[in-house]
Amino acid sequence: MLNLDMSVFCQDTLTNEVVASCFARGSDQTYLQWMLNAWGWTVGVALTALFVALVVGSIVGTLRTLPDSPWLVRFGNAWVELFRNIPLLVQVFIWYFVLPKMIPPMRELPPFVLVVCALGFFTSARIAEQLRSGIQALPRGQRYAGMAVGFTTPQYYRFVLLPMAYRIIMPPLTSESMNIFKNSSVAFAVSIPELTQFYLQAGEETSAQIPIYIGVVILYVISAMLVNRIMTFIERKLRVPGFVAAGGTGGH
Repeated sequence: MLNLDMSVFCQDTLTNEVVASCFARGSDQTYLQWMLNAWGWTVGVALTALFVALVVGSIVGTLRTLPDSPWLVRFGNAWVELFRNIPLLVQVFIWYFVLPKMIPPMRELPPFVLVVCALGFFTSARIAEQLRSGIQALPRGQRYAGMAVGFTTPQYYRFVLLPMAYRIIMPPLTSESMNIFKNSSVAFAVSIPELTQFYLQAGEETSAQIPIYIGVVILYVISAMLVNRIMTFIERKLRVPGFVAAGGTGGH
């Protein structure tokens, strides 16, 4: 029979005694406190990696649409092909085991930073591709209009193309923001105490894999749904009434 005793979360992690409030005092902690701490690590990894992905992905996606800049376009294309086509777990191991041996200063970096770089760069390739598609979905006339009023290339990207392109890619950007919480589970491979690491260790200690699994899944769902609601709210606020993206290669 399946063990669905949820009181495991109220057990002290050292003595296995049930704590009445499910929150131990002092240096002790219950499995619930441990899980919430692991959730904090998951959220920290995911949000930091999302920030890195948005910044780097925006730069690379813009480079891929620059007119008269073939080398920058090639660099952007190479970035996307490199980071999108190597499995995420492999990238984590490269950042954690390979690069520190090749670049000694990286040995001083904490695993948190290395995982954020791996997850952020992996996701940046996907965001870059989405932004490229968004820019190229804009009517060609928007670029010409920016040039007509005297904008330089950086200016018409900043004030004309990018604001509209981001509005177009908000739905897939929402999906990527949700996926990054799921993908943050790879951090367990380098011993970051996030939710997947908690599930593996706590499940083994308590032999209550099913209740632990249910708790972890609930927190992943809560995280993803909160991101979905926030991104949907932003999309609604940024929506331009009556705007429909017409085919037109706005970035070329």
